[in-house]
Amino acid sequence: MHVARLWLTAVRNHVAADVELPDGLVVVIGDNGQGKTNLLEAVGVCATLSSFRGAPTEALVRDGVDRAIVRAEVVEQTRRSLIEIELGSGRTRAQLNRQPLQRTRELLGLLRVTVFGPDDLELVKGSPTGRRRYLDDLLVACQPRNDELRRSLDRVLKQRSTLLKQAGPRADDDALTTLDVWDAQLVELGTELARRRAAITAELGPRVARAYRSLVDDRTGPPPEVGLTYAPDWLEEGLAEVLARIRRDELRRGVSLVGPHRDDLDIDLDAMPSRTHASQGEQRSLALALRLAGHELVGERTGTPPVVLLDDVLSELDPRRSRALLSHLPDAQVLLSTAGPIPEGIAPAATLRIDGGRVVERSVAAA
Repeated sequence: MHVARLWLTAVRNHVAADVELPDGLVVVIGDNGQGKTNLLEAVGVCATLSSFRGAPTEALVRDGVDRAIVRAEVVEQTRRSLIEIELGSGRTRAQLNRQPLQRTRELLGLLRVTVFGPDDLELVKGSPTGRRRYLDDLLVACQPRNDELRRSLDRVLKQRSTLLKQAGPRADDDALTTLDVWDAQLVELGTELARRRAAITAELGPRVARAYRSLVDDRTGPPPEVGLTYAPDWLEEGLAEVLARIRRDELRRGVSLVGPHRDDLDIDLDAMPSRTHASQGEQRSLALALRLAGHELVGERTGTPPVVLLDDVLSELDPRRSRALLSHLPDAQVLLSTAGPIPEGIAPAATLRIDGGRVVERSVAAA
């Protein structure tokens, strides 16, 4: 799988761009603020319909215009697909092979990406939100229909939380009956999502450990053992039983206190929490290992490795880790943005130079 051609119109600071992209390593180089990340972000939008920077849709549209358009020609084995996405302040619109789609989510799975970014350290040291999203994004990448499970659960939680706030500790019988309905849906959807998260965590564990060993310097001794655990306390007792037991407290506080939206992925080094006991260097290697392991798993599940987006990651790594990361990437198209040089011994298939939101130079390695 690779993006063979990318067109941008009014995407952030890009007025227009039309660039052919070979398979292999493509280096996107330029000074900070010139539009390197914007180009990678546009590829990510074609895959996930959202910004990997967490930006709202309207933020992707160039100032002074109403809409932005991203087009990507995606090649997977012998199949070619043209993905077109129109972004604006209203509803996002999408076309596949020039045919309008009623639901943009129908595009999920046509292009898969693995994103490495400068904020990946938060996967290890940040709040549980990022780790839950990491697991759920992998579930969707492996099987796009998991997106509907996630979205359905989000809708139930939103409706349930609204009811809890409105009803309060003196909820009447009608409110309690309605709450029973939302509880039943939360139990069904939440238990299923937790089951799928636990299953993918079990598959990730040995892959993360292997990737971590490949990234750390073993000259000072054997690397610590990596452990991944997703085992919410409520799973053993059962979500229905827990919800019944804490209902009074939830009504009093007006929030949904238990469920997959509150869970965490525990990441340990030598049985100690990496968030609090690992050095920053160890945390950074763990974050890279999580991304590498996820990339490997999605490639195995789908039969094709995702496109890799390395957004300014090398600036956060020392030369040894940079070389280790690039040398351990599986065979896939890699788009690497950087303001500095790439490690010695790494030969890109093509180099794009970005300046002021324009691709001002494109060079391709000799065959």
